[in-house]
Amino acid sequence: MDPKLFLLILMLAGMLMMLAFAFAGPSASKAQTRRLATIRGRHSSSGESQIEAQMRKAISTQKKPQSSILTSLIPNPENLTKRLRMTGKPWTLNQYALVSVGIVIAVFAIGFMRGWSPLLALFLGTAAGLGVPHKFVGMVIAKRVKKFTMNFPDALELMVRGLRSGLPIAETLNVVSTEVPGPVGEEFRLVTERIKIGKTMDQALQETGDRLGTPEFQFFCITLNIQRETGGNLAETLANLATVLRQRAQMKLKINAMSSESKASAWIIGSLPFIVFALISWINFKYMSPFFTPDPAGMFGLSLMQLIGIGGMGWMSIGVFIMAQMINFEI
Repeated sequence: MDPKLFLLILMLAGMLMMLAFAFAGPSASKAQTRRLATIRGRHSSSGESQIEAQMRKAISTQKKPQSSILTSLIPNPENLTKRLRMTGKPWTLNQYALVSVGIVIAVFAIGFMRGWSPLLALFLGTAAGLGVPHKFVGMVIAKRVKKFTMNFPDALELMVRGLRSGLPIAETLNVVSTEVPGPVGEEFRLVTERIKIGKTMDQALQETGDRLGTPEFQFFCITLNIQRETGGNLAETLANLATVLRQRAQMKLKINAMSSESKASAWIIGSLPFIVFALISWINFKYMSPFFTPDPAGMFGLSLMQLIGIGGMGWMSIGVFIMAQMINFEI
């Protein structure tokens, strides 16, 4: 058997095994044993069993340390864990690390089979393994935050109607968690659950604000804190806050409309060289073969054309970054 084909099969098999391990669910037998133990502790009449059940529940709610080899190599796992929680998905560090390693192996195997130099294939694989999951998680976070920001004024107006009808603030939070769909209802449901287990409203709201990272929810937390200290009509204050948030959303839409031409130009200028490169490689691969052919006598085993291409991509990345910052407005 061809050694390259054998190596490719091994890499693909390893990648599939890591992906299966990453997205595999919990063990059914362990889950069943845990549920039976919970039921026994709940219905037991002895005080010792009840205390043991409470201790087991408290230990299970604590964050378990990450002992995986892949997660131990992550330089700052706290920030990555926070980003994964911001997505609202049940993703873990192990799954993220395994997917990244799988992308690295896949890109390296494809490049190695195409005849690229091992250093170039490893460089592109590492860039894809680090960049693609990070970009995808960022897109999921941005989509969820955008949806939260869009529906948050409606939740505030629902709270205003509840307060004016005589409901307390804790009950209005519960109403929002059940009546408003999407990320707003999910986040307020977590707030009400934290309050039920003994945390103060300030602590529960601050934890949600730190996870979301949106100024709109921080405004809401600050409004409640100021109203609690100074007093006043909370319903009127929240109604004014809802009006301000809607005006902020309208201002963002105006800015997006005014900067749409610049964004389109940045996308076209940034993607056009890669599109032309892909089309020429597809039409006449022999003409573009110097970009994929290693040179043992060159620097790091790369040919001159490969070094020029890497340098051009670096300068182009700097230009795209500058254009993106020029059209990024803070409101």
